[in-house]
Amino acid sequence: MKRKLQPKGEPVVPAELLEQARRSISTDRLKKTGKCSVCGGETSGTGAEALCWVCRRLKISAWREIEQQAPAQE
Repeated sequence: MKRKLQPKGEPVVPAELLEQARRSISTDRLKKTGKCSVCGGETSGTGAEALCWVCRRLKISAWREIEQQAPAQE
């Protein structure tokens, strides 16, 4: 059984808003041009360090481990 085709009405989202969204997406893609200083992966271009998201998470995890070990040594 096939559905009847609905006649095309007015678009729900204005064309100007769609075009603006397309432009914002394309600029986000252009920002990802840097390379990670550790593994050479793609970076987001944000932040002072040139680290990809994986290396950044590993660094944060290492900081947490050091902070947990410091009170135990005292």
